Amino acid sequence: MGILSLIGLLVFDTLASWIRMFIALGASILLGLGIGIYAARRKTAEKVVIPIVDILQTLPILAFFPFVIYVIVATLPGYIGINAAVIFLIITSMLWNIIFGVYEAVKTLPQEFLELAALYKLNKWKRLAKIYVPASMPKVIDQSTLSFAIGLFYLVTSEIFSTANSTYAVKYGIGVELTKLAISNNFAAYAIGIAVFIAFVVATRLFFFAKLEKYYTRYNAPIRLKPLSQARHRQYAAFAHAIVTHIPRIRFRTENKQQIERVYTPKPEKKIISSKAIGYALLSVTILLILFYRPFSANEGTVLASLAVSFARVWLAFALITIIAVPLVVYLLFMSKHASSYLLLFQILASIPATILLPIIVTALKGLPMHDELVAFTVYFLSGIWYVVFSTLANKAYIPSNMLEVKRIFGVRGIEAWKKMYFYAILPGLITGAVTGIAAEWNASIVAEYFTTSAIGSGAVITSVGIGIGKLLDTSLDSGNLSLMLLGLLNLTIMIVIINRFVWNRLYRKIEAVSK
Repeated sequence: MGILSLIGLLVFDTLASWIRMFIALGASILLGLGIGIYAARRKTAEKVVIPIVDILQTLPILAFFPFVIYVIVATLPGYIGINAAVIFLIITSMLWNIIFGVYEAVKTLPQEFLELAALYKLNKWKRLAKIYVPASMPKVIDQSTLSFAIGLFYLVTSEIFSTANSTYAVKYGIGVELTKLAISNNFAAYAIGIAVFIAFVVATRLFFFAKLEKYYTRYNAPIRLKPLSQARHRQYAAFAHAIVTHIPRIRFRTENKQQIERVYTPKPEKKIISSKAIGYALLSVTILLILFYRPFSANEGTVLASLAVSFARVWLAFALITIIAVPLVVYLLFMSKHASSYLLLFQILASIPATILLPIIVTALKGLPMHDELVAFTVYFLSGIWYVVFSTLANKAYIPSNMLEVKRIFGVRGIEAWKKMYFYAILPGLITGAVTGIAAEWNASIVAEYFTTSAIGSGAVITSVGIGIGKLLDTSLDSGNLSLMLLGLLNLTIMIVIINRFVWNRLYRKIEAVSK
């Protein structure tokens, strides 16, 4: 095949992948707006939806993919079904942070806008169209950029994921094509494919997301209201003008105030579940099933051993990530004069998901001792490091602007600077990066520990560790052992809830206490 024909084929495959990506992104935005606004405006929904979404975003959703394929293909015709399954998987990777972005935007809306909507008697659909959605869009665009990058990880994985049945392989997609090229040792063509992939990522960033970000930066979410009658218009004119111009204290008629209080005085809330209750419920259900359901009691030891080994891999990879990321971030924040150039380079490197590099990682490490463990460790590392780097760099906005001046005047440097300045400056961003990076590592466990692809033959195994929760979830569902898969997911979910509650939440509270 000539080079022009190869490039044409790779462009076509990437276009097919990008179509799936944008369908999934559009669906994620619509769902994110609906769920996020509902959770922000309803206390009951907030206390139920947010903890559940927090758990779902950390689960390795790839474990469900073979099951999703079976269900959707059974409902829809073959190739339509497999594409629907791939899109569904990508949606479940994109959706959660969009929900959180919308939720945050609506929760922080100035109360004056809502009071104005009450005075103008806007119904719920007009409030949605004129207030909630416009106020959410800047956050949606910001989170969509991240969602697209996360989706690329699952796009490539889903395209080359095997369920031991080649009928379910995606025919056109950059993931399939790059896997074929790498496995066939056609590394020149593989490099061209990576270049095409990066070109699409950069073009999407420059010509789609950057333009949307620029538009919504200027867009001030204006509230456009249908004119009232002349009498009511005169009555509310001063009040409306004050709100639009953001005057903090507003005086208005007593009857208007009573009208707002009737609309916005919250009703007594019923006692409902919380994240703590969800954790206790999952733990109770799991213990009861282990005690009284034989398939669970017989396999609990295997699941706990698998979970413990994967836990060790995840945290070992995170330790190396921290050792590399912390000095790098400190250098960029406090020492480098070319931080923006480095940041652009990192954004390009981060746009290449670990899954698209997996075939070349397997080939490069072939023949080394503990080959499969090294492959798993590398995938874990690449899956988590950019979350830590970018989250910590994003904390720059909260670092006091005079810190560098103090450092220069008092000559603080070396270990003293690390102890008194650098560590405390980057700690909040580092904790956020740790939460998201470790969640990304758990999501990568399905690929890192056991990976097959129908791109090179039915059920061909590319890499497989001896034991691990990712491998257990994949192989148990592939073999039809749904009880073992469910037990693994329950144990993994309980572990994630416990760590979130007793590690990350406490660290956040300590950081907040120190910063006050």
